[in-house]
Amino acid sequence: MPERIDRVVIVGTGIAGTTAALTLRAEGYQGGVDLIGAEPHEPYRRPPLSKELLAGRIPPERVRLKPPAAWADQGIALRTGISAVALDRGRRRVRLSDGGELGYDRLLLATGGRPLRIPGAPTLRTLADALALRARLDEGGRLLVVGGGLIGLEAAATARSAGCEVTVWEAGDHVLGRVLPGWLAAHVAAAHLRRGVDLRTGTPVEAVSHTSGGYRVAGESARWNGDHVLAAVGVAPDTALAAEGGLAVDDGIVVDDRLATFDAAVYAAGDAARLPRGRGEHWADAQEQGATAARNMLGQDVAHTAVPWCWSDQYGLKIQICGRLVGTPETSGDPARHDAAISFVHDGALCGAVCFNRPKEFRDLRSEIARSEDGSQTVKA
Repeated sequence: MPERIDRVVIVGTGIAGTTAALTLRAEGYQGGVDLIGAEPHEPYRRPPLSKELLAGRIPPERVRLKPPAAWADQGIALRTGISAVALDRGRRRVRLSDGGELGYDRLLLATGGRPLRIPGAPTLRTLADALALRARLDEGGRLLVVGGGLIGLEAAATARSAGCEVTVWEAGDHVLGRVLPGWLAAHVAAAHLRRGVDLRTGTPVEAVSHTSGGYRVAGESARWNGDHVLAAVGVAPDTALAAEGGLAVDDGIVVDDRLATFDAAVYAAGDAARLPRGRGEHWADAQEQGATAARNMLGQDVAHTAVPWCWSDQYGLKIQICGRLVGTPETSGDPARHDAAISFVHDGALCGAVCFNRPKEFRDLRSEIARSEDGSQTVKA
């Protein structure tokens, strides 16, 4: 007889955790659902933090995932401003930072990632981070972005469009090194250079210090003085609770393709989870993982085979990426004009795609990749 599931506890109010909670209700689950988040805010969308919200084009309430009353209407007990601090798997209980405990029949760890830090430099990961940076950018002046990944370049584009002087320091030999090959990343870099961004690659940061007028940043062969600095050098999976609870941790909480840990009552999803294919750090994949985890907690036995994908908007350039960017690239259009679709074919099968300002074509390519034989074997974008 299947185990009765009366209560599901979800740790993490990011997109993986919230999607899981909403999917439980959509699938007809009538038991208790507790959704716990360390941030004081109601669940919100992270993608606008480095774009529309940072630019001041939308107010904070526009990034909410749901209206405030929606969680109670769904029968979801939303607990914000509270952290899960200890996990007792034997008793199936989670201890909270306010001194309380919650029992569970199923537990989902959607603890997300923590930004890698450079001492002295602010990061951009939370709503509070974005609002603080927006207030600083409203003052104008010079901004240094340490890190030329998606978040770093989005913040750079937003700041430059607002009239700030912007310098980007990237330790690697080209920007967007985690998501694009150099020959494609060069076309994104060109968009920044055309708008006056001082873009420096091969420039790791050694120290950040405060001065009377702002910040001083030092690298091996460069120095910079300016008004504002932002560290955007990546995230690390937040595995502290899982490790404390004795779960397997290896660059993330180790799960199978059903998002299950070796403990049948505990699942993990989102940035903190490491599936057999690897760990992802993108919004869309975390959302799909949350839905898959919820269905499996209810006993549906669904494999997570979605093709990871991500997107970025910079100066009106929409960049969309999915799958494995290996094999032979086939280009339609002109990447230099930011109007192109690049397909990557390996062993005769479409395995990856990059599109510049071609959203419909990207949707078609992503669907084709999902149908291909290698669709479930994609690596982290």
